[in-house]
Formats: sequence, C-alpha cells, structure tokens
Amino acid sequence: MGDVTYSGDTRVGGPADTRDLSELTISKLAVGPMDNNAYLLRCKRSGEAVLIDAANEADRLLELIGGTGLARAITTHRHQDHWQALAEVVGVTGARTVAHPDDSSELPVSVDDPVEHGERVPVGESELGVIHLRGHTPGSIALRYDGPDGRTHLFTGDSLFPGGVGKTFSTEAFTSLIDDVEGRVFAELGDDTWVYPGHGKDTTLGAERPHLAEWRARGW
Repeated sequence: MGDVTYSGDTRVGGPADTRDLSELTISKLAVGPMDNNAYLLRCKRSGEAVLIDAANEADRLLELIGGTGLARAITTHRHQDHWQALAEVVGVTGARTVAHPDDSSELPVSVDDPVEHGERVPVGESELGVIHLRGHTPGSIALRYDGPDGRTHLFTGDSLFPGGVGKTFSTEAFTSLIDDVEGRVFAELGDDTWVYPGHGKDTTLGAERPHLAEWRARGW
C-alpha cells in the first residue's frame, strides 16, 4: 500500500509519508524552518532502523522512530539545518553516528563510523552504498539502496534536487559537484532511480537527466 500511495509530497507539521518496499520501509518527514527532509529506513526482517539527517524537531523524529530504537544516524553533510536534532536523537536512542570524515568535524557529536565513497552502511539485513559527491560541502554524501526488484532509491542530501544540483560557493566547487553527479550518479544509475532530496519534493533520474547539459552551461 505504501509504495502505491507514496508521493514524497510532505509538509512541515504534517504526517510522514511512508513507502512500503519488499525489504524496507522508507518514511519521509518534513521538519524545521528550512523545510528539511528526514528519512527513517527500517528493515522489515530485523526491525533495525536508520535515520538519514536528524535535521530538526527531535520530538517528532523520536515519535517517528518509536520504541523499537535506532541503530544509526547518518548525516549527509555538515550544514547546520541537517543536524539540529542529531545530538538529542543520538542521546535518547544511543544510535551510532555516520558521516564522511571531511564533514565530521563540523557536527555537534563525534562520528562513530566515518564512511568513504563506495563503503556500505547496514540497515538490518539490507545496506546503503555511500556515494561521495564533492562540492556542496567537501564531505557531502548520497546513500544508495538497491532494492531486490532492481530499482534504486537514492538519498541525495543537498547535492541533487528536482531542477538542479545543490548550491555551491565557487566555480571550482560547482564543477566538482556536477562532475560527481554526472559520473557517480547519472552514469551509474537508471532513469527509474527515485531521488529523495534534503528539501522539498522527490524526483527521478529520468526526469532530470535531459537537463544535465543545461545545468552545466548555466553554472548552478
């Protein structure tokens, strides 16, 4: 039911939208004044849960997590709007913290499990692949889940949105990000890959792929 009805169109203060996959459930919750997305992934076999971006509103995130606990809290990048609730969520749940080492020093808690490009993060009996996308911040990462049906689900933080890549602060940073997004995302993954960004609505790689040259030409 969740996969049929899931839209990813959430609002701050509103309920989570949950996608029911064969091995995972994915719950998307919009939180905070900057309309951040937090994603709770739960393994249907083991019950183990992982949170991507404890962005804000710790009370709502803890309600979403529920009494079964949280194994890991992954932070996609160092910007404050993506970790305002991290210390409280980790303090309550005891979850292990995960981030790329290039951004870990800017987080409000120590990082238990630093991850590099190509490494894996378990979600119970499933796993997420780490994709390092350099440019929005030095240590920005995306998380890739490959479902048994062959469809990929990609959590992109602020590196990829509907309509373009994330904000960068120099020409060099933009070139780095667009190169990584093209080479490590679009060149590797199919058009049906579902994209779950750090803010706003979801998209697919197929919807965005025709615009890559336009993004590179405009420089943002």
